[in-house]
Amino acid sequence: MTVDAFTLYGTHDVEAPPVRLSAGKLEVDLVKGNLRTIRYDGTEVLRAISYLIRDRDWGTYSPEIAGLKVTQGDGSFEVTYRARCNGPDDTNLVIDVRIHGKSDRLDFEADAVSETGFETNRCGFCVLHPIVGVAGAPALVEHVDGATQTTSFPDFIEPWQPFKDMRAITHEAIRGVTAECRMEGDTFEMEDQRNWSDASYKTYVRPLALPWPYQIPADQPVRQKISLIIKDSRPEQPSCAPASGEAIKLQLGTQTGTMPAIGLIITPEEAEACLSAQGFLSEIAPQELLFHFDPGAGHGVEALKRFAEIAAAHTGRSMLEIALPCKQSPGSEAHDIARQLRSAGFKPGAITISPSVDRQSTPPGSKWPDCPPLEEIYAAAHTAFPDIRIGGGMLSYFTELNRKRVPEAQLGFISHCTNPIVHAADDLSVMQTLEALPFITRSVRAIYGDKPYRIGPSTIPMRQNPYGSRTMDNPSGERIPMANRDPRHNGKFGAAFALAYAASVLDANLECLTLSALTGPFGLIAGADEPSEEGDWRPLFGTIRTLAALAGSEWRECISSSPSRVLAFACITAEGSQLHIVNLTNDEQVVECGGLRRGLPPFGTALLLLSD
Repeated sequence: MTVDAFTLYGTHDVEAPPVRLSAGKLEVDLVKGNLRTIRYDGTEVLRAISYLIRDRDWGTYSPEIAGLKVTQGDGSFEVTYRARCNGPDDTNLVIDVRIHGKSDRLDFEADAVSETGFETNRCGFCVLHPIVGVAGAPALVEHVDGATQTTSFPDFIEPWQPFKDMRAITHEAIRGVTAECRMEGDTFEMEDQRNWSDASYKTYVRPLALPWPYQIPADQPVRQKISLIIKDSRPEQPSCAPASGEAIKLQLGTQTGTMPAIGLIITPEEAEACLSAQGFLSEIAPQELLFHFDPGAGHGVEALKRFAEIAAAHTGRSMLEIALPCKQSPGSEAHDIARQLRSAGFKPGAITISPSVDRQSTPPGSKWPDCPPLEEIYAAAHTAFPDIRIGGGMLSYFTELNRKRVPEAQLGFISHCTNPIVHAADDLSVMQTLEALPFITRSVRAIYGDKPYRIGPSTIPMRQNPYGSRTMDNPSGERIPMANRDPRHNGKFGAAFALAYAASVLDANLECLTLSALTGPFGLIAGADEPSEEGDWRPLFGTIRTLAALAGSEWRECISSSPSRVLAFACITAEGSQLHIVNLTNDEQVVECGGLRRGLPPFGTALLLLSD
């Protein structure tokens, strides 16, 4: 099936397909000079081996690749090329790369040198291990001093690095097959990338405890090498790789729960546009409006008056999220906001409050910024807003909540956001972040028990960057990490991602889930300069409207035989039992459930009525 790229992605640019390389049972995908989806006998052993260069804001350079040569045959393959990064002030970095693969070994070598000197936060290899089937599994870590450690990959998400001073890590990829990943040229450590909703454990070069940004001196080579060594002790047998083209089986499971309320985020900057879009708001009928208020950004009583107007025309609940400046005492700042609320005639049903400074991440080894104790901030909120429900957590991401645990006894609910383009923004990486969401919600439940729990706003574009000084502008509509606009938000990709996101967090028993705004770059309505296949609204509009209509109904799990391609869940509504299905790929998929067989177009959704 041929579908227009703009309809799918919100841009006419389509990612080039990977170059598939194979040597016996070893297969890799070559993408922009790096390796993805490294499989042995059909099983993903490593998610990626990449040579990455980060700028001072943790943005990722896109090197210019020249002289690419790929050879394959006689049970092996080889790739060579030269890459070049151009930095600020006419600085540059040149990397010579050689990749060699055979049936039981893969080597990826890189020599980098700068004629000028080069500033970077990180320069070197990142190795990604998958999480599904690996989380909690045994591992053997070899350290740089030669000592070995028998351990396990973290099950619950670790806030700090689980392994440091690494030289190699070995795990059993398939029963009887071990995969040793050996890292040379520097000291490596691992972080649990599920913190950022990446579906991987990332082993990276240069410990975070060392200063950054740092300078690569002129004419001083930086040499590194990653080796994957496979040991297959199984008797000789045919490949166990799954057959392609089979229908994906969907089977109802036993787990049930209640669908969460659906929210929309509204900022002062979008308030006037939201007032002009009341008809669309009524059609979506979200259960909650989440109003963002940041005195440090100049938000004041006029913004609250606009919020009051919007809330008065809305039949659902309203909540105010406050980024408390903490420039004065929390008590005086909270009481000043309470005074402004009274003056504006706006009384939200709930308030979530967090220090503004906590929107910035504090990496391992860094000094925590000055901030009043959270206990003092929450106590001030209860005093200033005595008859309003008070919640807390982080206005940023789970990473920050995991690193700075909040005193939940003072809170009516816990909240945080996620973002899928923190580290990578290619289509596959964005969809793979869905795999991490159940690990995030399970980790939150392990920390905070049955405390009411909310997620959002969580969107593909990034509304704030805790890891640098800014989000990245994206005027050309490219796929850029940490970008404040993302074209896929405008296409069917964004609609599929949102429905799959909701399916992935159902068992967390969320109180509310917010996946979009009404207007603006995170919104459901297309701007005048953003033509949409649906007219005035983006495809995401239909997904959010559907989820809002399902809020409060009973859901039942649906097990997919290929959850990386298709997800589904069932709902019991007044109209009967419904099966909601979503295709996570840009290929047509065929699904089977209860004797029914159906095709799903790329990033398509389907609704099947189930018999009782």
